[in-house]
Amino acid sequence: MQLGDARSGKLAGNVVAFGRALRRAGVPVDAARIGMAVEAAGLVGVASRSDLGAALEAVLVGREQDRAVFRELFDAFFRDPAMAQKLLAQMLPRGEGQAEPVPRRPRVQDALAPRRTPDAAGQRRPDRDVRFDAVMTASRLQRLRHADFNALSGEEYRLVERIARDVALPVPQVPARRTRPGLRGDRPHWPGAMHEAARTGGELVRLPRRRRVRQPLPLLVLVDVSGSMERYARLLLAFLHAATRRGQGPRGRCDVFAFGTHLTELTAAFRIADTDEMLAVAGRAIDDFAGGTRLGDSLAALRTRHARRLVGRRTLVLLITDGLDTGEPEVLARELAWLRLHSRRLLWLNPLLRFAGYEPLARGAAELHRQVHGMLAVHNIETLEQLAASVAAVMHR
Repeated sequence: MQLGDARSGKLAGNVVAFGRALRRAGVPVDAARIGMAVEAAGLVGVASRSDLGAALEAVLVGREQDRAVFRELFDAFFRDPAMAQKLLAQMLPRGEGQAEPVPRRPRVQDALAPRRTPDAAGQRRPDRDVRFDAVMTASRLQRLRHADFNALSGEEYRLVERIARDVALPVPQVPARRTRPGLRGDRPHWPGAMHEAARTGGELVRLPRRRRVRQPLPLLVLVDVSGSMERYARLLLAFLHAATRRGQGPRGRCDVFAFGTHLTELTAAFRIADTDEMLAVAGRAIDDFAGGTRLGDSLAALRTRHARRLVGRRTLVLLITDGLDTGEPEVLARELAWLRLHSRRLLWLNPLLRFAGYEPLARGAAELHRQVHGMLAVHNIETLEQLAASVAAVMHR
């Protein structure tokens, strides 16, 4: 790849190709941003690689969680001689004690993967020079919106996971205890009234008011990482991380726990801006992934060690599980009753609702169905898009 060849004019084409690679990596880049990137690259020039990267980052990146993806993709796309030497060294025979290369993020690997299309004989051949920006057709997108997460292939699963990160989940907002000056309110704002009177010579023309601030409900997420929930856990964690990081209006408190045979806290991992990095940190923290489910014991650990996470019976609890619990039903009933008592709403997000005639016949599922305030489906993109409306309906019921 030639960068800034004055004889052939490759700079603009390379910047356009880099913008399309960012788009394939999930970074929202439109034609206007790519046009500004080409103009910025022409103004900055290619004398300094760091200046070029800073200029492109300023116009192409609009979200904090995309900065790490941009920098890694920029280093891989516009390779310098040192990078070329490292790639060449990886192809040579390795001796013992050599360090392994740093793995790339999945979004960067997908963006740098060669784009191939099948020919008439069914063989794979490289793309032609004319390439399309569309990732998929409308019919395929419509099919994937209704496809169950557990029935997707590996490529479709990665694509649906990327789509799920753009689905919004606005948390319901309630009036807080704090107030602030406003045009309407139920309390007079006496300091503001004194300032108004001082400006009008002692006459009080208008009585300022104070109104209560609205803030999102505290959120507690409990995700089942047992074997039956393996395909759902990673995708729903990515969806919830992107939705709570992006948010609508002020961002509220969010505590996240994973449970299988025991409870694992993921709140620190959820504070990471990049979703891929969050999933990697969570994967290293969870040591009972794809095992059994002991929801009662996990809720008991939540009550004894993390009861303060439930803020004043105002917390919205999202319990993501299929209800196939292997613990004692008496323990589960006791802990669910405590959790329901100390939360505003306890919602069961159940992927088994994909079946039309589903009934909670298992002992754990029957106890969950009896204790929770509502049971919602989370098995495809369409149900994720309807989740916010479903949560709001349960909150107002």
